[in-house]
Amino acid sequence: MSSKRRNDVWDPLADSKSDRARAAEVLSTPQTEAPAYRLAFADEDFLCREELRPVRLQLELLKTEIMLAERGIKSTVVMFGGARIPAPGKDAWAAKNDTQRKNLTAASKYYEEARKFAQICSQHSSGTNNTEFVVVTGGGPGVMEAGNRGAADDASPSIGLNIILPHEQAPNEFVTPELCFNFHYFAVRKMHFLMRARAITVFPGGFGTMDELFETLTLIQTGRMEAVPVILFGAEFWHKIINFEELAAFGTISPEDLGLIRFVENADEAWQIIADHYALKGATR
Repeated sequence: MSSKRRNDVWDPLADSKSDRARAAEVLSTPQTEAPAYRLAFADEDFLCREELRPVRLQLELLKTEIMLAERGIKSTVVMFGGARIPAPGKDAWAAKNDTQRKNLTAASKYYEEARKFAQICSQHSSGTNNTEFVVVTGGGPGVMEAGNRGAADDASPSIGLNIILPHEQAPNEFVTPELCFNFHYFAVRKMHFLMRARAITVFPGGFGTMDELFETLTLIQTGRMEAVPVILFGAEFWHKIINFEELAAFGTISPEDLGLIRFVENADEAWQIIADHYALKGATR
């Protein structure tokens, strides 16, 4: 057994990949075919046991963290929004009746603004060698697709944090393949959305979007996360769906908590808020 250098660190121990290959080549006997003989880290049945949930949580956290760090990505701009919002001119596939079809078709303007916004972010990110303000979405259709598509318009990389769902969720074609991740645990996925976030943008959406929005606001409100810009596209939609002012009037949030949210109608307004917040030179469009 020869010693090796891995990642510029001297390591005299046997390589785990080599041992995995050796284990697969061993003579087939009742003993070697038994599940007990499998290397623990190569045994999928063992890794999926209920008792191994803490290990799986750690693996989901580590894999994405290591790969983003290796890519040199230091900060991101998060884009949350509905999977059911179609691109302009496309069918509102999720509509169940004429009213929903009308609403979703009209909401396609947010797809276009999300695409434009992602392109603006990516233009700035390109000036940092794509290490800062990298676009990250949930990797699926609708607003998520628009975000990754806008980055692709600028020939810039973008991240997709997909998750296993019974419907809707498959990686859109615009996510950078090397930055297309898949999750089992919603909690770990949300951590990765926020760990590098310099800004959070939220477009109209459903339960998932609301969950992501309020998780973010709770972390900022309680001081568990830095107060980054939280920007909501479409004031009319948000004020119709959620009465933020009434929450403050009732007393369940403080009046100053309303200042955690900014409302915009288009991509330029959103980017200007980010540029002003971080005093980005040459950022005004």
